[in-house]
Order: sequence, then structure tokens, then C-alpha cells
Amino acid sequence: MIIASGARNAGAFLIGTGENMSEEERYCYTVTGDYEGMRLDQFLAGELKDHSRSYIQKLIREGRARVNDRSVKPSARISADDQILMVMPPPAELAVLPEEMALDILYEDEDIILINKGKDMVVHPCPGRYSGTLVNGLLWHCREQLSGINGVLRPGIVHRIDKDTTGVLVVCKTDLAHKSLALQLKEHSINRRYEAIVYHNFSQEEGLVDAPIGRDPGDRKKMAVEYKKGRPAITHYRVLSHLNHRFNHVACRLETGRTHQIRVHMASIGHPLLGDSVYGPRKVPADVPGAASLKGQCLHAGLLGFVHPRTGLYVEFEAPLPDYFARLLEQLGQ
Repeated sequence: MIIASGARNAGAFLIGTGENMSEEERYCYTVTGDYEGMRLDQFLAGELKDHSRSYIQKLIREGRARVNDRSVKPSARISADDQILMVMPPPAELAVLPEEMALDILYEDEDIILINKGKDMVVHPCPGRYSGTLVNGLLWHCREQLSGINGVLRPGIVHRIDKDTTGVLVVCKTDLAHKSLALQLKEHSINRRYEAIVYHNFSQEEGLVDAPIGRDPGDRKKMAVEYKKGRPAITHYRVLSHLNHRFNHVACRLETGRTHQIRVHMASIGHPLLGDSVYGPRKVPADVPGAASLKGQCLHAGLLGFVHPRTGLYVEFEAPLPDYFARLLEQLGQ
């Protein structure tokens, strides 16, 4: 067993143990005055940068963090000279198997891979669904050479799009890429443009929705505009074309990336997405061409732009409209 020590940052010193990745890793910190009053979960998330704050909070609740040899809550405030022990569990064995599948690859290099995701494809495994996901296909294609920062169920996944949303998605093959793109997402500097078909005509051809999004208090499986507990969310929209007086083809640009953001925001201003039975009408009108076979919301991630993590150059990637979407535009526009 190796023991290493040294200054982790200006506010804490670390002693880490464990060279065998199958063992627990123990991190010991002595807090300096610079961090007086900081939340414990915030402090540890700043130190253990390879893990999300929500994951750190989960471990604290499980009793894996102790302050002055006492179990505390994630929200506990730390003080100068506090002794913090954090015991990280060994990495879980990968329960997700590689699967050979056809992937629509837009671009690939040593750091990133851009995928044009099809409809009805789940991005990463979740309880009850461990096969047939994009991650299963990526594990086969990349021979498991994906960033491990997001854990065993979401290797390489730095952002996602919903199962029935189509379009461009970036996946990280290295931790370097993952950290860079995660930071760009946090700073809202990634350019994300979508196209959607929505109900009803607009009173103005373009605008924005600035409304926080959080869990729907009446249905925890849904999101909603929540002014008290929601997180900031901004969506810009622009009408591209009017379709038979009932629907509109719109472009949406995200400043933030909340769960179901476009779907929630457009529904909140009276323009739910065609096919979205969660936030719009439960059934597609029978006279809509192909109504019986339409699965999920008509939403397509058409463009993704960001600074390449290795070259430092701005790059953009586009995914063409899927056939079903293009057909709907033609038929509804007649």
C-alpha cells in the first residue's frame, strides 16, 4: 500500500492511501481558514473533482465522510482545523456489456466521438434497462476506451438527449475531453441548436423563455417551471415556418441544459411539442399524417458547437433532420 502526502490546495492537506483500485480510497484533510463556513459537500466536490457533487452527497449520507470523527450531513459547515475523513468506495465492476450495433458516427478522434442518435434510443443504461442503449454500442465500438468520470453506467457521457429526441450528441473518450466539455457545459458556452414542431401560432416570430425548471411537485417523474425551487433555465426560440395554421416549425437555442428544458419551456408558453404526451396533448390528432406511428416528441438536436478539448479550436457538428421529421414538415406544410 502506498501513502502519499502533499498540499492539495491552499486550504487543505491530503493523505491518500490505496494503490489497488479494488480497494477503498481514504482521503484525510485538515481545513484551513480559507474554507471556514463552507458546506462539506461543496468542499469535498472541489477536492474530488472526478466525481459529481450529487455523488459526493450520496456518499456523505451513507456515512462515508466524517468530520472530527463524527458523521454529518452534506450541508454541514466546516471550520478551520476540522479533520475530515472521506472514504471512497472501490469502483464498481462494469455491469453493462458491449453490444455490436450500427452507430451513425458524424466524427471521431482520439478524444471525442460525435453520434447522430436515432429515435427510441436510450443514451445510457438505467434500472431495468441495461442493454440496447447507446452506451452498449459505444463500448463495442470504442473497445471500452471511454472516459470513466461519470461511472460505470454512463462512461463517456457528458450530456444526453431524451430517448425520443434525435440528433447530435458528443461522447468523451478521454478524461481530458470529459473535464473540458463538462466545464463548457457548466459555463453555458456550448452552442446547442434544436428544431421542433410545436402546436399553435405565435404572437411573435421569436423570443425567449426565462423560467426556472425543477421537479413537478405533483408528479416527480416530470419537470415543470418552478419559481421557488427550480434551477435557472433559458431557451431562445425562432419560428422557421408556419404549418397549416395549427403547427409551427421552430428553432430553439439553449443557454442552459435542464432536463426536458425545451419540452417544458415550450409547453409553458402554450406551444407543446407535437407528439409529446407528457407535456402536451395525450394523443396526436388523428388527421396528422402518420399520427398512429409517431413516437414521442418531434425534437431534433441539429447542431452542437464547442471548443475542442485538445486543439482549443471551436468546432461545430450538424445532424440532418430524420426522415420522419422531414416528411411531417412537407405534409403539414401543404
